[in-house]
Amino acid sequence: MRIDKFLKNSRIIKRRQVAKTACENDRVKVNDKIVKASYDVQKGDIIEIVFGNQILKIRVKELIENAKKNNAEDMYEVIDE
Repeated sequence: MRIDKFLKNSRIIKRRQVAKTACENDRVKVNDKIVKASYDVQKGDIIEIVFGNQILKIRVKELIENAKKNNAEDMYEVIDE
C-alpha cells in the first residue's frame, strides 16, 4: 500500500492529497529515510511525520485496504509524539 493511502486509511491525515503534499515537502520519513508518496509501506515500518514543530512516530501493525473508523487505529501503534 502506498504511504499516502496508508496515512489516509489509518486516519492519521484526513485527505490523501494532504498526505501526498506532506511527502512532497519532505515531512514524511520511513525507517529514517525521506520518502515519496508512492513508497510501498510494509508491516513493521517506522513512520515519522512532521506536523509543524511536532513529530509523530508510529509503527505499522497492519495494512487494511478499506479501513473503517473503528478499526483504523489497529493499523498502527504510536511510538512517540
